[in-house]
Amino acid sequence: MSSTTAVTGLLTTGLLAAGLLVSPAASAQAVAPAQAASAQQCRGQGVDPGARIRYQADVVIKAPLSRVFKLQTDVERWPEWQKPVLTAKRLDHGSLRAGSRFRWTTPAPATPTTPATTLKITSTVQQLKRDSCVLWTGPAIGEGLRIDRGVHLWTFTKVKGGVRVHTEETWTGDQVEADIPTATRALGAGLDAWLRDLKAAAEA
Repeated sequence: MSSTTAVTGLLTTGLLAAGLLVSPAASAQAVAPAQAASAQQCRGQGVDPGARIRYQADVVIKAPLSRVFKLQTDVERWPEWQKPVLTAKRLDHGSLRAGSRFRWTTPAPATPTTPATTLKITSTVQQLKRDSCVLWTGPAIGEGLRIDRGVHLWTFTKVKGGVRVHTEETWTGDQVEADIPTATRALGAGLDAWLRDLKAAAEA
């Protein structure tokens, strides 16, 4: 559930991304709260419908569905293919499942209103369906920067030639909501970077 990377954000490796350009392989867009009803879900649960900061993106990956899903849900190996993830640790054992928790860290660059810091993100899996979807939530906290709650959804669908990966994320919290355009750009940069890294790792 990462990032003019401006207000860095939750569950998103782009907190860390250096740019705001969308990958040519991906389609992406900011989504207004009024459009939330059409958002995808995992076992009946989706991102926060009332959140004012939200973004969604898609990419087609030329790799087996099982490989793509395993890469995304093998949390402790994220640092191997996502440079923005400094550390990642499971807080329980066994396969990732609803109720699983993990903690990861990522650098957040300075912005006009927040200092450079390292965010500590504690995520809880709310829903998971093997080779289909996963949704987690949690706060991101750093020195001088806080996102109260992020909700991050991933869906995986077989298509001709590979897998379409769709991701959506919402943020809430007084600090990030003080500058919604900047926070949305940061969120978008993070999701776009995450998809690029996932595609590169899965297709390698």
